[in-house]
Formats: sequence, structure tokens, C-alpha cells
Amino acid sequence: QVQLVESGGGLVQAGGSLRLSCAASGSISSVNTMGWYRQTPGKQCELVATVTSGGSTEYADSVKGRFIISRDNSKNTVYLQMDSLKPEDTAVYYCNAAVVTRSPIWGLQVWGQGTLVSVST
Repeated sequence: QVQLVESGGGLVQAGGSLRLSCAASGSISSVNTMGWYRQTPGKQCELVATVTSGGSTEYADSVKGRFIISRDNSKNTVYLQMDSLKPEDTAVYYCNAAVVTRSPIWGLQVWGQGTLVSVST
């Protein structure tokens, strides 16, 4: 069994910063691409940022220049540093990871439980 545990959400004023963390644990052989997604009521879940095991990153246009995704492969952990936060960044943020498990060998897409980020004006 593999799980992702997120932390770091909360309430912050516009212009402030937060750092999200997500750690993968369980019967893991390797973790490939990890990423962050977010969802607000009435909207589709949208990709925020992804990072490959080699460190290549992609960002949604709406967060480029403000958010930085990084990972620590030794800890199977991904981070999202969020600066210059705006009220429109308010959402539940979900961590996602492409995991290869140990015996039996499976390829899984695993999701975290979500963490709420609220940005006030």
C-alpha cells in the first residue's frame, strides 16, 4: 500500500507565502513524476505544477514566476513553494505521484488527501 501525506496548507493574506509538502510512503520501488493539482468548488481540477524524477518541471501559466516545485528523491517528498499568493489561488491542493510498487510490481497513480489553501484580500 502506498500513501501520500500532505501538509502546509492554511490561511494567508494576499501577497504572502506558503510551502506545501507531500511525502510518499509504503511499499515503493520508485517514484516518477510528482505534482500538485488544485480544485475550487464549481471548477475542474487543474494542474499546478509537476516535477519528474530527473528534476524537469512544468507549471500552469497562472502560477509561473510565483510558485516553485521541487523534490527530495531520497525522501520521496515533493514541495510547492507558493509566493505572492492571490485570492484566486484559494483552493484545495492535491498531491499526485506516479509510483512503482515493490512485489508485486504495480504502476500506480496515487493522490493525497488534499490540503486547503485560503488567501484573503
